[in-house]
This record gives sequence, structure tokens and C-alpha cells, in this order.
Amino acid sequence: MSRLPVGYLTRREYFSACHRLHSPQLSDEKNLEVFGKCNHINGHGHNYVVEVTLRGPIEPKTGMVMNVHDLKIYFKKAVMDTMDHKNIDKDVPYFKDVVSTTEHVAVFVWDGLKAQLPNPELLYEVKIYETEKNIIRFRGEYTN
Repeated sequence: MSRLPVGYLTRREYFSACHRLHSPQLSDEKNLEVFGKCNHINGHGHNYVVEVTLRGPIEPKTGMVMNVHDLKIYFKKAVMDTMDHKNIDKDVPYFKDVVSTTEHVAVFVWDGLKAQLPNPELLYEVKIYETEKNIIRFRGEYTN
């Protein structure tokens, strides 16, 4: 059995959305203390940058980990159609009871892509730039 080289394929996309950082488990005063100006009653917006990385064998016949065109389609269905130019808290049912932090957005993107990919084991990392200074990475890991 011959060994196949392992490659990392990253696709970068952009979407704009608004949200309000607010936890129903906290008082209004505590929400303001924890989330500051991001708790404003009318919310605020971001131009998110999302990088999705797949890790897997480079297929000998195609020379690819996955066809980038296919990844673009899966990304559109999982992320762009559900979040771009939306109010995350009001338009995305996942966030009905989940605080719309970028950490949770990364988990949402991960789960959505896992559901779309024909080989979900290829998904390696979701990286989201909320701003140039605030970056979240998620690799599907959970604590006990």
C-alpha cells in the first residue's frame, strides 16, 4: 500500500452580519459589565473573515485534497446563505438560546460545514477574524 502525501486546503470567505452580545442567563447589569458596548440594545456589526481548512490525503488522480469549487458551494450553503447580511441573533435559529460570540459563530460554521461535506473528516479548522485584532480558531474539540 503506497502512502499519500497529506495536504491542507484553506478557503477564505467574507460575510457581514450584526449581533448583540447578551446572555439571558445574566442580568442586564451583568451583561453590560461583561460585554460592554457590544451589549448595546440595537446590536453592532462585523465584516467577518472566515478561513476553513481541510486536511487530508492529496488524491493521486486529481492532485487535490478537495476540489476548491466544491468547497465554495458547501461554504455558501453552510455559511453565506444563513449568515451573510443577517442579524445573527434574530435570523439564525441556532443562536436563539446561544450567545452570538465569535466562538459560537465558529462552532456554528464547523457544524454547518460538517453537515455539508461528503467527507466530514477532512474538516480541520475554522478560523474567524471578527476584527483584525480578534481571531477565533475552532477545531471541533470539546471538553468533558
